[in-house]
Amino acid sequence: MAQDINWFPGHMRKALNDTKDKLKLVDLVYETCDARIPFSSRNPELSKIIGDKKRILILNKSDLADPNLTDEWIKYHKANGLPAVSLEAVDRKSIGKLTDLTMELMKETLEKASAKGRTGRPIRVMVVGVPNTGKSTLINSLAGKKAAVTGDKPGVTRQPKWIPTGGRLELMDMPGVLWPKLGSRKSQVILAATGAVKAEVTDVVEVAYDASNLLWEMYPSLMSDRYGEFEEGIDPYDRFQKMARSKGCLMSGGRIDEDRFSRLFLDDLRSGRIGRITFEKAQKD
Repeated sequence: MAQDINWFPGHMRKALNDTKDKLKLVDLVYETCDARIPFSSRNPELSKIIGDKKRILILNKSDLADPNLTDEWIKYHKANGLPAVSLEAVDRKSIGKLTDLTMELMKETLEKASAKGRTGRPIRVMVVGVPNTGKSTLINSLAGKKAAVTGDKPGVTRQPKWIPTGGRLELMDMPGVLWPKLGSRKSQVILAATGAVKAEVTDVVEVAYDASNLLWEMYPSLMSDRYGEFEEGIDPYDRFQKMARSKGCLMSGGRIDEDRFSRLFLDDLRSGRIGRITFEKAQKD
């Protein structure tokens, strides 16, 4: 039986407490999620803390996600009263969409400040989200400089930090946080597969195997283009082994090197080499 995947070190509990304490200092919250897993990469603990504070949901890494499903998620959230925008954090046009939406949401607040003579009042924004959803890259794009440390592993940001942008925004960079129990088995797998969970606490072969099966169900043509075509009804484990063989992941004696292939597969997934994929459909997960 597959083990549950969970990762909730002490610094994440502290970060959740810091978020609650510092929320009163900001006008608006940017909540980042991964556009490939737009349901599972939203932390329910953060949503409880944010409550009624103005918020924009950012479906980040949209250049790696299925554009049709991203559009469905944007419409879904807007229909439920949550302003949402798809974003590729290094794309200036995407950043422009976000800043325009920010100014729209803050229009009344800025008009009240202007009426009191505070014409240069900054908009203070807290940036929160699950690890590895591109928060720091987004902040650097908004600031126009490397103000936040980025990395391809979760847990890079550990302490809250104010970052000016040179414009109307002042950003508070918060650490990426998960929650104590990561939901369904599917949610656990896709969080791990996309890099939100520290690799050392997962079984890489198990994660790759389960994620590959999900992608064969949703994107069979992309998978066959990358790993070869297989007979209909093939046993999933046999297919996984043949995928590994097709990529030359072999040990002495022709044995399959499952660990090597699993790391290769997850790197393919995270980098977009498989194609633009989204694991979850709006209103159905």
